[in-house]
Amino acid sequence: MNFLLTAGGLRNDTLRDALREMLGKPFGSANVVYVPTASVAEPGDHGWFLTDMNRLHGLGWREFDVLELNGLPRRMVLDRLLHADVVYVGGGNHYHLARSITGNGLADGFLKALEDRVYVGFSAGSMIFSRHLTGNSADVIGDTEDLRVLGEATLEPPFGLFDWYLKPHLYSPDFPERGDTWADRIAARADFPIYFIDDETAVRVRDGEVDVLSEGRWRFHP
Repeated sequence: MNFLLTAGGLRNDTLRDALREMLGKPFGSANVVYVPTASVAEPGDHGWFLTDMNRLHGLGWREFDVLELNGLPRRMVLDRLLHADVVYVGGGNHYHLARSITGNGLADGFLKALEDRVYVGFSAGSMIFSRHLTGNSADVIGDTEDLRVLGEATLEPPFGLFDWYLKPHLYSPDFPERGDTWADRIAARADFPIYFIDDETAVRVRDGEVDVLSEGRWRFHP
């Protein structure tokens, strides 16, 4: 399995080149499917969502599909994932995204599809693979409200692949509170490793090997 887990999407040449290398062929010869599910649980202006989708679309894919995980037959969702070379899962409420995967019985089929595809996550889409994505981590990270607005107090992680947690948007002007003091406070409370990454950074996982690609800044707390 190959993962490129970004905070802000494919914003720079380092991340775009990494995806091209992981894909093994030009974007114009490949199909991508964009999953917007996490975004629909976010209130307010969605200009950020359109910017991300347009940035991805602008790479010039052979086919650009958009796939919502809720409301479609399970087989249809999985077939659309299998038709893609790259599965790109966008940002928003990561708890809604995780619940959509488990609630629709998609977890096993989703992972099976990823065995032969490249997965790219943007923010929420990058957070769903940790085994620590639970009600406890929501309390540790301080985003329990994102879970509570869904009417939930706890959560089952849909995949549980990684023993570390990813927290995006470090130093982001869109999240001005997310600086070193914020990261230090979370790290002091956490009993699991955390990657804090800014919007120019990605955690790459290839065949179980983890490294960080960045034109910005990031922190790791073991």
